[in-house]
Amino acid sequence: MATINVNGARREVQAPGDTPLLYVLRNDLQLTGPQFGCGLAQCGACSILIDGKEVRSCITALSDVGPNQEITTLEGLPARWAKQKGLSAEDAKSTLHPVQQAWIEEQTPQCGFCQNGMMIKATELLESNPNPTLKQIKEAYTTSGMSPNLCRCGTYTAIIEAVQHAATLMAKGGK
Repeated sequence: MATINVNGARREVQAPGDTPLLYVLRNDLQLTGPQFGCGLAQCGACSILIDGKEVRSCITALSDVGPNQEITTLEGLPARWAKQKGLSAEDAKSTLHPVQQAWIEEQTPQCGFCQNGMMIKATELLESNPNPTLKQIKEAYTTSGMSPNLCRCGTYTAIIEAVQHAATLMAKGGK
């Protein structure tokens, strides 16, 4: 039995310590944001945030995460934003994270498979750098992490535009 903190809730999971966190999140906790892409941390589809930093959950063992570390999946981004903005629990229920809002408004995805990782990376970037340059956005997706975030459809231009739009939304406080 392991205790992990996922999207603001402490969860008990029954899985061996060497189980990839991706499997725990998807199979045990029914969180479908993180995707199984390559299984080698090379594509970013499985990305999550642990204490605000992007982590590839396909190669992160359950035992690598302590009970006091904060795991955020795509499903947890709205609550993360609400907490950062000091919104009430009631307001948090009807809130989207600005990154999610920007993705919708820009109609970013094509197939959508990579979008979990792209939004997680955008969140990490914008939380540490609220007004990134085009060069910094490109570096975030290509050279700043373990490996590039890959999009098989090639929607990189739309992703960059959505990150820029999300930065504007975050600067305005969200909406």
